[in-house]
Amino acid sequence: MGPARLECGDHPSDAWSARMTQVLLSTSFGEIVISLDEEKAPVTTANFLQYVDSGFYTDTVFHRVIPGFMVQGGGLTRDLRKKDTRDPIQNEASNGLKNRRGTVAMARTSAPHSATAQFFVNHSDNGFLDPGSDVGYAVFGEVTQGMDVVDKIAGVRTARSKGMADVPVEPVLILSAKRLD
Repeated sequence: MGPARLECGDHPSDAWSARMTQVLLSTSFGEIVISLDEEKAPVTTANFLQYVDSGFYTDTVFHRVIPGFMVQGGGLTRDLRKKDTRDPIQNEASNGLKNRRGTVAMARTSAPHSATAQFFVNHSDNGFLDPGSDVGYAVFGEVTQGMDVVDKIAGVRTARSKGMADVPVEPVLILSAKRLD
């Protein structure tokens, strides 16, 4: 069955309303509920929901885990093969949402408008990822349930694998991603 939809007051942040679309990430470590800010990040939210609705995130992994920084996933398979994605989207990092612990942002390359499917959960306050001397990383949601699961993921043992650093030694799977009603 999955977690119930949050109501106002269930989460301390007034910025995240119960009217916002919520997504349930079922992982091999437990469930994470993300509330999406369609008002402040409409392009990013629509992009993320297209991937959710298509089943794209099923059987992907959190492939980059750095405790005290972030956990990143949503674009690679268990054997670390990149999945084919849609075209990159416009970076909405200047939307006023900050890279604080528990917020969800789009991963990208050094090119500002290169985000496709990969996302990350901030494991701590990461103000240096907000717009400033760089364009920044677009926050579009916040973990409203399951931050303890994110903390467990952040605690896994990592190593180098297939030319990438900070890869969990034992895969951390995203079993599915779906909208909550």
